[in-house]
Amino acid sequence: MCDTLVSLTNDGVLFAKNSDRDPNEAQVLRWQPATDHAAGTDAACTWISIPQVAHTHAVTLSQPWWMWGAEMGANEHGVVIGNEAVFTKRPKGEAGLLGMDLLRLALERAATAADAVQVLVELLERHGQGGACSHDHPDFTYHNSFLVADPNGAIVLETADTHWATEDVRGPGRSISNGLTIDGFAAAHADRLRGRVAACSLRRARTEASAASSRTPADLFAALRDHGDDPSPQWSPINGALNAPCAHAGGKITSTQTTSSWVADLRAEPLHWVTATAAPCTSLFKPVRVQQPADLGANPTNRFDAESVWWRHEALHRLVLRDHAAATARFLAAQDRTEAAWLASPPTTAAAFAQSDALEAAWQADLAAAHLTDRRPGWLRSLWSTLDEQARFPQGVSP
Repeated sequence: MCDTLVSLTNDGVLFAKNSDRDPNEAQVLRWQPATDHAAGTDAACTWISIPQVAHTHAVTLSQPWWMWGAEMGANEHGVVIGNEAVFTKRPKGEAGLLGMDLLRLALERAATAADAVQVLVELLERHGQGGACSHDHPDFTYHNSFLVADPNGAIVLETADTHWATEDVRGPGRSISNGLTIDGFAAAHADRLRGRVAACSLRRARTEASAASSRTPADLFAALRDHGDDPSPQWSPINGALNAPCAHAGGKITSTQTTSSWVADLRAEPLHWVTATAAPCTSLFKPVRVQQPADLGANPTNRFDAESVWWRHEALHRLVLRDHAAATARFLAAQDRTEAAWLASPPTTAAAFAQSDALEAAWQADLAAAHLTDRRPGWLRSLWSTLDEQARFPQGVSP
């Protein structure tokens, strides 16, 4: 499950997305340079290969560790895209392009939002969409919607199998979640029951309001950290903390976690702000530029790895979950100060990640020494204990 939103401000376009995936599915930030390709070569996507184009643009992608495609990303021309799982009445196809593959292909092949939508539609009609969308749950598959933006505006594209509809964003804000929203198309194709389980209407009501009122990247940081009417997550045994954009796993029917977050500032020279870690409420948004790759260390998998940025942060995140309110109160002021300083004078990506790593290590040490009482209900502690075992957390690293 996910939420993607765009704000059309007087100064230009802002974009944001929370990528909600399986709790142990690490997400990695990758840079791909602009490349010329020989005639007759293929692009090897997640489940199928398709003909490659002569030239692909430079991109920065936030990818689930096992996937060729991406949950969100940007290219050198200032195009940004986020996709959403949507549940429709159309049958799920055989292995084809994942929505995440379509997203990456559009970023690599298009220089404007309008061109990106055209690429998405042409590939969808030619190759279809389908195949396992989860590494840990291979039977889970879905159709997709997309929010595509560039410095001049934004477009929503919604699909059901090879059917599709588009809507130009008129402003001041627009969001999409895990349900179809375009009039007529939604009535014809939406699976309302699965949409209700995903709580997409509840989250979209909040993100649409945030999109309409946001004027700065910091406003969108706050929108992605939103837990609803309470400052800390409120869990349901049905779908965890999925009633608000900052999702935390815990449901017995669906148990999804915000595994990475992205904010794009397209008002001048595009500058992107990413967590590259789960749970934006416990993370820092770091500046990223498409044309300036950074070495972020080891690529993660679905197993704990202390060499991975994503998994190092998970040790902090899972400690915070014991008592979210008390834990975050110990470092929220430092989080705010750091991001305010970076927004005023953005450091290099490498410097920001290094500072973030040091701060998070200090916050984790402070929380471990505080010995906060675990206030989660028993069923939630049990679920996270199982997740820790599956990820092979070393004893003493995760609570």
